[in-house]
Amino acid sequence: MPVSSHVSLHAFIASQQDAMRSMLAELVKVPSDNPPGDCAPHAARAAQLLEALGLEVERHPVPEAECRANGMISCTNLIVRHRFGPGGPVVALNAHGDVVAPGEGWSVDPYAAVVKDGVMYGRGVAVSKSDFVTYAYALLALKAAGNLKRGAIELHLTYDEEAGGAIGPEWILAKGLSKPDYAFSAGFSYAVTTAHNGCLHLEVTVSGKSAHAARPDTGHDALEAATAVLNALYAYRDGLGAQRSQVPGIVSPSMVVGLIKGGINTNVVPDKVSFRLDRRMIPEEQPEAVEAGLREVIAKAVAGLPGIAVRVDRIMLARPFGAVPGVEKLIAILTQEATRIMGVAVGTEGIPLYTDARHYSAAGIKTVLYGAGPRNLLEANGHRADEKLILTDLYKATEVVASTLEKLLGEA
Repeated sequence: MPVSSHVSLHAFIASQQDAMRSMLAELVKVPSDNPPGDCAPHAARAAQLLEALGLEVERHPVPEAECRANGMISCTNLIVRHRFGPGGPVVALNAHGDVVAPGEGWSVDPYAAVVKDGVMYGRGVAVSKSDFVTYAYALLALKAAGNLKRGAIELHLTYDEEAGGAIGPEWILAKGLSKPDYAFSAGFSYAVTTAHNGCLHLEVTVSGKSAHAARPDTGHDALEAATAVLNALYAYRDGLGAQRSQVPGIVSPSMVVGLIKGGINTNVVPDKVSFRLDRRMIPEEQPEAVEAGLREVIAKAVAGLPGIAVRVDRIMLARPFGAVPGVEKLIAILTQEATRIMGVAVGTEGIPLYTDARHYSAAGIKTVLYGAGPRNLLEANGHRADEKLILTDLYKATEVVASTLEKLLGEA
């Protein structure tokens, strides 16, 4: 890329810093907690802000029945498209506007977008409302520079990442609304993320027979049986550390039982107990084999217990994300430009959580995670109190994305 192009992109983004900060603040001020997942109002505000920048915004509301089936109230996906010229690849830039609820422990109003010493605080400021701004202004910078004569960029701004992405990126791709060659998914650190864990959620329901506490012998205790299942699952969990991933940044699989409910009253033998488990899968694992193994552990734990039945329902499956052949070119350009602009060596890594990037890679699209963030996710307080973003990281990440896209589209 010519030096003059570097200068023009940097100058444009530097001139827009106040506007970028203002846009991010406006996005943070509109709640979009998921659950409950009433996210159409945030999409409406985001569309207004994008149109004020001169971008054309397509609004794709998800039917109410599909929202409800996905555990949400409302969802509108936004797509912005810009073609620089005939031919060349199409690159999708995907960020999600839904966020986890703020929770307790904040030192500021989580929806106020407070700025202290060059740092903005607020729910979603790092994960990932910031990348609405990163990606929009990267596109604006490229339009202003005027160097690209081929290829296209699309913004995919979606609202169900916290619920699994089925009516966000997966919905957009399945309906044929977009067919990109490359994709960026929202990032949280300086590093370029090229792999992440998968996740399986199962609900286990153990059923027995209720009885008066004065005659427990006339019932079948579902809680006692569920305890046997939990003991078996925790023994299974203790063996997961022996499996080691070869992906830097990812260590081993994990499992957590996060929800449990059951029983009728203190003086009644419980007739039903249910719980949900979260099993994280490293990229090397096959989800089908993991699920089959868990079902076997659960079945063996209750085998032979009189009057006890168990049902296992899959609630959610997020497959691991890994490299699609051909993504190496994008990774090489992105790490080079990030190193140049961030002023530190930027490489690749895996992360032990799951994201919407997997929907793009599952469709055969060459995908990475990169966007505004600190050196690592923990520094951003993602999903925790006082979530924050250093604003200079927002401006630098925008320049990295713009510079990478100019190289990728110009050389493809």
